[in-house]
Amino acid sequence: MSDDEDEIILADMPDEELVPQMHDDLYDGMAEEIKEGVNILLGRGWTPYRVLTEGLVEGMRIVGIDFRDGILFVPEVLLAANAMKAGMAILKPLLAETGAPRLGNMVIGTVKGDIHDIGKNLVTMMMEGAGFEVRDLGINNSVESYIGALNEGDIDILGMSALLTTTMPYMKVVIDTMVEQGMRDDYIVLVGGAPLNEEFGRAIGADAYCRDAAVAVETAKEFMAKKHNRMGAGA
Repeated sequence: MSDDEDEIILADMPDEELVPQMHDDLYDGMAEEIKEGVNILLGRGWTPYRVLTEGLVEGMRIVGIDFRDGILFVPEVLLAANAMKAGMAILKPLLAETGAPRLGNMVIGTVKGDIHDIGKNLVTMMMEGAGFEVRDLGINNSVESYIGALNEGDIDILGMSALLTTTMPYMKVVIDTMVEQGMRDDYIVLVGGAPLNEEFGRAIGADAYCRDAAVAVETAKEFMAKKHNRMGAGA
């Protein structure tokens, strides 16, 4: 009896209760409930972009804060990100049709010689959850791989990851090549990974070192806001 009483029926909830419940479900990594919540809101006439921002992005923002503050850890955040991904799978084709605004476009990948990708995958999912379009190049990327992806156009941010002290210097190879080709100033370059620090990020010419996925999202947002302000001032 008590189980029935405790059961939450998402479809019976008004919007003002359903959205916070979706944040809770996202926090708990409940993918099926997130898909159901997304479909309910769409069925009630919500635009895909509103569902994304109020239902998913806001939920991931809360996850990001608790990850930053040490309340949540990588396994829980991966579960939340996977739940968000389940909701995004429904919304992505609809967003493409409606031309919803994006915060920016990012290319990300682990550097040559390095096959670690958990941190990178987490950054990718949280960036998507924040409203960025992300192209993930995977692991073991050469300078040619990064430059090729950037040259495909309309990219704002390059993210590079390394987990080995032996592979992290390769980030400088990529940035130096960008400088040589006269394209460095066209992109925001963010670097991350366990052996890195702010001093290393500055030394290789990156725009910022991001210690975790939550910081990467906030840093990307800040740099994109500055970029838009500069463009606005120059217009």
